Amino acid sequence: MLEQMGQAAKAASYQMALLSSREKNRVLEKIADYLEANAEEILLANEQDLLEARRNGLSDALLDRLALNPQRLHAIASDVRQVCHLADPVGQVIDGGLLESGLRIERRRVPLGVVGVIYEARPNVTVDVASLCLKTGNAAILRGGKETWRTNAATVKVIQRALEECGLPAAAVQAIESPDRALVNEMLRMDKYIDMLIPRGGAGLHKLCREQSTIPVITGGIGVCHIFVDESAEFAPALSIITNAKTQRPSTCNTVETLLVHEAIAERFLPELSQAMHARGVTLHADERALALLAGGPANVVAVKAEELDDEWLSLDLNVKLVAGIDGAIAHIRAHGTQHSDAILTRTLRHADRFVNEVDSSAVYVNASTRFTDGAQFGLGAEVAVSTQKLHARGPMGLEALTTYKWIGYGDDTIRA
Repeated sequence: MLEQMGQAAKAASYQMALLSSREKNRVLEKIADYLEANAEEILLANEQDLLEARRNGLSDALLDRLALNPQRLHAIASDVRQVCHLADPVGQVIDGGLLESGLRIERRRVPLGVVGVIYEARPNVTVDVASLCLKTGNAAILRGGKETWRTNAATVKVIQRALEECGLPAAAVQAIESPDRALVNEMLRMDKYIDMLIPRGGAGLHKLCREQSTIPVITGGIGVCHIFVDESAEFAPALSIITNAKTQRPSTCNTVETLLVHEAIAERFLPELSQAMHARGVTLHADERALALLAGGPANVVAVKAEELDDEWLSLDLNVKLVAGIDGAIAHIRAHGTQHSDAILTRTLRHADRFVNEVDSSAVYVNASTRFTDGAQFGLGAEVAVSTQKLHARGPMGLEALTTYKWIGYGDDTIRA
């Protein structure tokens, strides 16, 4: 089955690579229209997935990621339309010039070819990946989690109808509907057809892809994100940022999971933190010193376990640790972070500069919420993933990250001396 899908995707990618920006935008507009026109079909499939997920005991965080409603589906369609308004990177000349030999060279952006994406309970990824791949002239093979296979199948069928309506091959966007995990291992070795593989899920999925894939892999999306409250931070705006970063949508990878507080302000700051977190139903997991200062506050507080500093909560839980200063904060982030998103709240410019320069994450913030690490928020349109590695792409991956380049040489019967 996958062999045939790979062959069809590769053939479709050749056709997609030749489309003009106008032709690609036309199919994207059609997809957005069809998503809204067929909302009932997609939402019914999603209800069935949610029903089974609840029976299987999925966590609230995963249920939130899995759930669609009319508002979320409309937002997904709007994101597709937004991609239409983004500049098409394909064909862009990055650099070049005339060489002494008389050869004129240029480096030009071209599609990757076929992009494979493996993801879990995130049905929005289906549309995000499809729209970005189509905008950049790529084909896509998608393998969503077993929790969301009905939603993904219904969504891809709608996308394929739009493709065929525009005279394009339905195989430009395909989904592996079977929940058989053996197909994942088979997909990881489809280097004959798939040019880049992007896993979006937990640490286990990323480890599997890094170790087993014969295809280049872009890893990321695991966010053990930190906020450091420096001794010069102003409490009111700091609490507002922390509340946003933790509670706006706790199940996302850019949600703060560990709060590092300068010990010099802890006695005054932690009681206010307890009030703010109690108001939003957040449970605090505190180290020994922070626990003593939080024990009398209204927020639910428990002792933090060592392993909790290395994992995502994806829920209304927040680790709290006291540090001696910026050196301690940076050291903790280096030891426990995932190079996703980290922030400093400070009014000391020297500390802000040190944090930016010394924290090696894909997104670093000064006096801002980590929740901004998002393709749409960065002006990239819908994102295909957040990369936490350093080669090819880093941070939110928009259109340019789904292209590569080729060198082109123009001569006048030019030969090498």
